Amino acid sequence: MTDLPAKIKEQFEIKDTDINTYNPLTLAFIGDSVYETIVRTMVVSKGNKSVNALAKDKNKLVNAKTQSRIAEILTQYYTEEEADIYRRGKNAKTANHSKSAAYSEYHRATGLEAVFGYLYLTGKLDRCLELFKTALEKLDD
Repeated sequence: MTDLPAKIKEQFEIKDTDINTYNPLTLAFIGDSVYETIVRTMVVSKGNKSVNALAKDKNKLVNAKTQSRIAEILTQYYTEEEADIYRRGKNAKTANHSKSAAYSEYHRATGLEAVFGYLYLTGKLDRCLELFKTALEKLDD
């Protein structure tokens, strides 16, 4: 799979930064968009629908409650490195949280997003997709 972050860095002549120096909320910031892009791609790929219908389908998976459930499912599948990123993201001090989810759910969702951001920025999008697919399979159980 194409390493999009590497291509972006190359195109815009951005120097590499040690991923281990990133704040977990920075990883969650990019991970949020990676997660949502995966879901939006899945939703759109299932067929042409109105934008409202697409948004409704997307919102079933892109919310703190569902992301928290996915985060809980995936904890047993993380590598040691991913588990550390998840823990750091989950425990990060945030200025705000979702009004529609409990504080703990919001923090688990942030941990999940941090893992997705980390995997994306390290060129491991295949691993990100593998984890997401596993979560979806377990979510339906």
